[in-house]
Amino acid sequence: MKKINIIVCLIILILLIGILISLNVLYIHLSNSLKLNGKKEIEINYNETYEELGVKKIKLFNKDLSKNVKIKNNINNKKIGKYKVTYTLKFLMFKISKTRTVNVVDKTEPTITLNGEEEIYICPGDFYEDEGYKAYDEYDKDITDKVKRKVDENGNIIYEVEDSSGNKVTKVRKIIREDKEPPVISLKGNSTIYVKLNSKYNDAGYTLHDNCDVNPKIEVINRVDTTKENKYEVTYKATDKEGNVSTAKRNVYVYSEANAGIVYLTFDDGPSGTGSTEKILNILKQENVKATFFVTSSGPDYLIKREYDEGHAIALHTSTHDYSKVYKSVDAFFEDLNTVKSRVKRITGLDATIIRFPGGSNNTVSNNYNYGIMDILTKEVLNRGYNYFDWNITSGDSGECTTSSCVYNNVVNRLSRQKVNMILMHDIKMFTANALSDIIKYCKNNGYTFKIIDSTTQPIRFK
Repeated sequence: MKKINIIVCLIILILLIGILISLNVLYIHLSNSLKLNGKKEIEINYNETYEELGVKKIKLFNKDLSKNVKIKNNINNKKIGKYKVTYTLKFLMFKISKTRTVNVVDKTEPTITLNGEEEIYICPGDFYEDEGYKAYDEYDKDITDKVKRKVDENGNIIYEVEDSSGNKVTKVRKIIREDKEPPVISLKGNSTIYVKLNSKYNDAGYTLHDNCDVNPKIEVINRVDTTKENKYEVTYKATDKEGNVSTAKRNVYVYSEANAGIVYLTFDDGPSGTGSTEKILNILKQENVKATFFVTSSGPDYLIKREYDEGHAIALHTSTHDYSKVYKSVDAFFEDLNTVKSRVKRITGLDATIIRFPGGSNNTVSNNYNYGIMDILTKEVLNRGYNYFDWNITSGDSGECTTSSCVYNNVVNRLSRQKVNMILMHDIKMFTANALSDIIKYCKNNGYTFKIIDSTTQPIRFK
């Protein structure tokens, strides 16, 4: 009996040892099977999202135990440092863990932003006063105070900054000691001047400025001959010590007052596609009389082409004739004017510079949109090479008249052989077209001469 008990104990001990060995083998197997995907130590950039790689499959008795692995981490991607990711597998009485190290680092270079241009031109011998700079790092934020600044052998300014993670950046401001700017000539008075025949021309002069040269040279070429009626140019040529050249020109028109009895037939607002412009052209052709058309962007192109081909003067009025747009600002006025100018250029090839303001140069309706703008525009159009014309006889066809007899009487009753007669009419009105033939016949019968407006015409302007 005693012998049997010893045998039983031995069997139990062997079984226990077998179980322990099996459990140990199982632990070793599970421990060896818990393997990480990817590296045990990885690196991500500051603010970069951490992407979990997980673990490899753990097979035991044809079962995948990797789904039982719990993953925990304390990663803060907004703060540089080392963080741990823990992978834990619990099976039976076993608890197996593996860790991965995640380093959050800053590998992004800081930036340096320069105030002003990166390439600076200064006069030879001048000192450049630094316009300043800013340095910013995504992690350290403002690090302007860490910028180191030095000047190289060529005078360029070099800026360098390093962030707390050792990332460096360098920026260069190139300083070029060279004068490329020509002198600036500003004419005193208007760039277009009208002088009476046989009177004295006194040049209004100029102001001269150069960015580097205190005393640039200037040559004035003045060949104005006031004894001859013509168009002249006064040329101003300035040269600085570096050889930069600039020029300016003033147009001087010498005109005669012996033009009394001259009639200028001028038509605004056309062309019209309803027949009135075509009728006016037919009458002018029949009477062998030339007129001046201040055109808009309305009406068909072929009528402007016909006006030009038949020897009439093509001048500019307005593209839209919308006072609220035209007189909104100086830029708006010239945008409108350039539109109709481009139309005339496209149709005729003419670079038209003779203009008439919508409403005339002294209109008050413009004050509703930009008070005092006419004071600016009457000077600015001359400075930009345009010449503007008002009128001293109105036909009344834009307001008081609605019949051809009214237009006829308004014109002939105001004609005078003691002056230049600048007549305002509108070729968009059929009753004006109906009055034209009689107006022309009256002028011919009473010794008047017809002319078109050109660059030598003495302007009629409101005061």
